[in-house]
Amino acid sequence: MITLTIDGAEIQARDGATILDAADAAGIYIPRLCHHPALPAVDPEELEPWEEVFQGRDSRRHLTATSPTERPRGNGGYEGCLLCLVMVDGQVEPARACATRVAEGMRVTTSDGEIESRRRAKLRALFSSHPHACVQCAQRAGCALEPCSTNVAPEERCCPIFHNCELRKVAEHVGIPDDTPRYQPARLACVADEPLYLRDHNLCIGCLRCVRMCRDVRKVDALGFVLGEDGAPVVGTKAPTLMESGCRFCSSCVEVCPTGALRLTFEDPRLDGDRATRCVADCPAGMDVPRYLREIRRGAFARAEAVIREAAPLPQVLGQVCFHPCEDYCLRGELSEPVAICALKRAALDHAGAAIWKSRLQQGPATGKRVAVIGAGPAGLTAAWFLRLKGHEVVLIDSQHLPGGWLRDGIPRYRLSRDALDADVREIVELGVELKMGVEVGKDLGFESVREAHDAVFVAAGARRARQLSCDGAERPEVESGLELLKRLAVEGDADHPRFSGGKVVVIGGGDVAIDVARTALRLGPDEVHLYCLEGRGEMPAHGREVAEAEREGVVVHNGWGPALIAGAVELERVDFHKCVSLFDDQGNFAPELDATVQISQAADRVLVAIGQEPALGFLASVERIELTGAGNIEVNAGSMATSIEGVFAGGDVVSGPASVVEAIAHGRRAASGIDRYLGGDGDIYLPLLDETEPDTELGLVDGFSDLERAPISRLSAAEAIRSFTILEMGYAPGDAEREADRCLRCDLRLLIPPALAPPEPWLELTSENVAGVPASEGVYQLLDEDKIVYAIKGVDDLRSALSQIVATSTKAKFFLFDQDPMYSKRESELIQEYLRAHGCMPPGEGEDDLDDLF
Repeated sequence: MITLTIDGAEIQARDGATILDAADAAGIYIPRLCHHPALPAVDPEELEPWEEVFQGRDSRRHLTATSPTERPRGNGGYEGCLLCLVMVDGQVEPARACATRVAEGMRVTTSDGEIESRRRAKLRALFSSHPHACVQCAQRAGCALEPCSTNVAPEERCCPIFHNCELRKVAEHVGIPDDTPRYQPARLACVADEPLYLRDHNLCIGCLRCVRMCRDVRKVDALGFVLGEDGAPVVGTKAPTLMESGCRFCSSCVEVCPTGALRLTFEDPRLDGDRATRCVADCPAGMDVPRYLREIRRGAFARAEAVIREAAPLPQVLGQVCFHPCEDYCLRGELSEPVAICALKRAALDHAGAAIWKSRLQQGPATGKRVAVIGAGPAGLTAAWFLRLKGHEVVLIDSQHLPGGWLRDGIPRYRLSRDALDADVREIVELGVELKMGVEVGKDLGFESVREAHDAVFVAAGARRARQLSCDGAERPEVESGLELLKRLAVEGDADHPRFSGGKVVVIGGGDVAIDVARTALRLGPDEVHLYCLEGRGEMPAHGREVAEAEREGVVVHNGWGPALIAGAVELERVDFHKCVSLFDDQGNFAPELDATVQISQAADRVLVAIGQEPALGFLASVERIELTGAGNIEVNAGSMATSIEGVFAGGDVVSGPASVVEAIAHGRRAASGIDRYLGGDGDIYLPLLDETEPDTELGLVDGFSDLERAPISRLSAAEAIRSFTILEMGYAPGDAEREADRCLRCDLRLLIPPALAPPEPWLELTSENVAGVPASEGVYQLLDEDKIVYAIKGVDDLRSALSQIVATSTKAKFFLFDQDPMYSKRESELIQEYLRAHGCMPPGEGEDDLDDLF
């Protein structure tokens, strides 16, 4: 460490740090635009311009400052934004704080008349070719941007990120000279027809952050620059399009852009207030997808397994049956096809080898609390796992003879192997979970007795009761519940189940279970399987991939038909259907309407009904205080999964109705957290099973990266599939899995980039200490809420006294601004008028004087 003085304050800094580093560490702000904490500083000797760049397919900008043969090494003297200039004692000229190393005894002045003048001159030059009407507008605070209250031409206004614009914040801090010329639109290219990003070259200030990120940090080199006639950098791509330039679409360039020149065409989702990748945000279990893909990419399958198990105790099950909503939102799909996230999850388990995660598995100390979990399906198993790890005793109670719930009794074996299910269940039970199988609550054991014997109860009994078909002929012996067929096959095994021996099978229903029933029926030897449902193709509750698989195997899907009659003289002959003309009434309730004048008949020898399931909650009939939804499911608090009964929680299909396995797991996680808090714990069920490793920040150039196709997965042909109940997909080989994981765009890297340091905010936190420094004189104060939105403006004759009273009485006010002004009533009126113009107008019936009453 060395000692230096900045603005009269003696500070210490590490040897080798820049003045800017030292000032930042000491809380002394120095303006900057080209500097970013994730990037190397601008180096005139290293920033080599290209001979040409492209700004879209139809725009090419050439190097014009010097010819390629005459140009010396280096970038022709471009040294960055020069806003970070400081004076160093003993030096004649100001120094760049971002590039000047500290020295023992150095004395630095960050602001004086000359430096401020130079900074404003740089901003004047910058804004002469950049829209700035909004930055100079007196009504900019809280402005809605559209429509413009002062009728500024659209091309002279700032962009949609104005209120978060780094350039604006720096300009407001430094100050834009009054003689800055009016912006004359250059009408440069605005590229909006490529994936993920919008590139508006009218807003580029040539700071080269994007170029340095792409070239120096990510090592892709898809972005570069030439020098314009005035010697300023002109940024563009290597080829006419980002894809042709070799862009890896990691979005890191967007993250470091200080203006709206680079903008995402989508919004970042948020989890618990923090930005997240779309794959993580759209995984109900919150699985860290980028992290396990990173480990697979490195060939570290055992480490990938550990990451997966941190979020879910049924990883092998999920690897085979998850409907992977994460893939629907994978940004890779905007370029070619989504990454095969689910198949890669399975690959991690298939090739993990030694279970390294077990060495990190730590069970909390015994709490002496007992929890009963009613239902051993995915929600119940998940809750049991996490509650046991928190030190609670857990007993799983289920009417079936083996744990698994619908995973074991309903999902066909061609989708989920019993080996995978048994392996996951074994890990949960071996944690010390007590099993009471073959015990039906409400029949063999009263619900109240379960409550009395335990400190908390989690109801996860599933939706195992089939809804009945209501139409003429539904009582015929040839009409059977599709659910019962799936259950029989699960118990008896497909080898012992009687075959259909030809004939035509009609399946009624449009959900995932109906699809499972149809595909199962196809494997039992009929001549034809026809599925009829009320919904149109795009309205079917079944996942589209499952419907497509059913059709690939030979199921004929008929959309938009409702059963009217199941008929036959002696044996079943046909099913008559009427056209469904609407599914919902005017209030949005499910109320199918059939047109009896439009009818078709389907020859049939057997009918399988799968029109939905509902929870069997008879065991709760004696519990008067349990609240149910209008659909007959248990009402819960969405955060804790607590019901209206003290100490009773619920999750899975009894809450949501029939849903996916991963959604049930998510309910189990939330319930475990809620129950742990209820029992006196902290509710933290995060399970670190792997040490954190730094991601690879260098991506490199990969030929044809944007067009890389999804690695194919070995699978049975349709003809092979319908001859048995063998699992359909074989999964990835290790090399294929690594190549598929390498298709990931690494969206998470952008979220790891630290933000640029912003200028000090003008407002103060509303505390007694800060108010004590306010003068006891006339003036105007403004109050801001926790989101830093101005909601009150008031002129008073004693600022300190008025603000002290607000500190003592207001719960809404969190920050404040104040102006000393003996003409405070005039200044108050001016500020209110500015506020009203910026926000359009006050709501009807409210006037200016109401603004200061809102707190």
